[in-house]
Amino acid sequence: MIEGLRNAIRLPDIRNKILFTLLIVLIYQFAAHVPVVGVDRDAMRSLIENQGGLFGVLNLLSGGALANFSVIANGVYPYITASIILQVLTPVIPQLEALSKEPGGKEKMETYTYYLAVPFAILQAISQIQIFSTLNNGQQIIPGFGSDILLTITVIVTMTAGTMLAVWLGNQITEQGIGNGLSIIIFSGIIARAPSNLIRLLTGSTQPLFQLVLFVVITLVGIVGVVLVQEGVRRIPVQYGKRVRGRRQYGGASTHIPLKVNSVGMIPLIFAQSIITFPALLAGLFPDGPVRQSITATFGQQQGGFYWATFFLLVFGFTYIYSDIMVGNQDLADNLQRNGGFIPGIRPGRNTQVYISRVVRRITFVGALFLGIVAIAPGVVDFINRLLFPTEFVSGSAGNAAQVLSGSGMIIVVGVVIDTLRQLEAQLVMRNYDRFMR
Repeated sequence: MIEGLRNAIRLPDIRNKILFTLLIVLIYQFAAHVPVVGVDRDAMRSLIENQGGLFGVLNLLSGGALANFSVIANGVYPYITASIILQVLTPVIPQLEALSKEPGGKEKMETYTYYLAVPFAILQAISQIQIFSTLNNGQQIIPGFGSDILLTITVIVTMTAGTMLAVWLGNQITEQGIGNGLSIIIFSGIIARAPSNLIRLLTGSTQPLFQLVLFVVITLVGIVGVVLVQEGVRRIPVQYGKRVRGRRQYGGASTHIPLKVNSVGMIPLIFAQSIITFPALLAGLFPDGPVRQSITATFGQQQGGFYWATFFLLVFGFTYIYSDIMVGNQDLADNLQRNGGFIPGIRPGRNTQVYISRVVRRITFVGALFLGIVAIAPGVVDFINRLLFPTEFVSGSAGNAAQVLSGSGMIIVVGVVIDTLRQLEAQLVMRNYDRFMR
């Protein structure tokens, strides 16, 4: 592997792609430290010290930009949400489905995703400011937001423009660099924040040695689990019929359809997280009282068995829903029939589609269960800490080893590393070098 990386660096075009990717990441991290006008740094510092859960997830998706409430504090989350919603609506709305299959349809769908990301960026900017002020005991992170019209418009426009800038930077990496740009940006934020999170865990916890050992165990088990589940596939055999033209015989080959155990990555985690934050956001619109405080404590601070059970069920359900949508969009049965292929023992056409869907649902159970466990890992660690150290329990990332990287972060880190190495391997193989992922 090391020799393969050396070969990649020796080649000028691959070296330039790697350097270009690092340059874009550096630009993004620089922008992540440029705060929005009017931010109260003391209020943000207090919020970071006292909150984990929701703040940690949004900070993860922003590539670490939310910690400074920078101009790109929204990150690429609005674009990801818009993309997911359009993918879900495509098989439901016939006009969108027809458009996606037309020549140039993917480019038009990408344009619609950009258009939809703008209102989502505006809503997220407003919602983040309101919910963080609520979670920070009413101390506003941007004093005057909402009452000062000029300040309010400036902040919203700046943060919306920052979102589109972040998406553009990610697309530049995808087109001219190495790896998936949006994932690389989030990956860089996770890696950049991990050392400070680990230091906060060791200095803020009352049991630093136990938390360190727990962090190492969670990391090792998480990496092995992510690799096994993300790379696990079920191969469905496919046979192509023989065709005779003149004196030549075509077809008759055997191949397979690789169906991944987790074909949706961390998308269900993102979608479930966006849904489960709605109660806390809506509670901020109502007068203060016991109901609002209860909802904010449960869904805003992400605590309690009810919250983690709800989160698990949402992730589990969304994994099944999104897997069905992805398989339906691929039209595997129609493509096989069109090319003269069939699954042995299964009639072509509808029976093939039903068979593939049944297999996908069976193997998706493992992927959905894995993602659900990953999602509630911080809650499990909180339960263990409360059970073992009831009088010394510390909430938030300062006392939770699972929040140093978080489950979503673990999936992103491992997935990005594997995907990037595969792209480097493909570049080397095209230039007659040996592969280095064996």
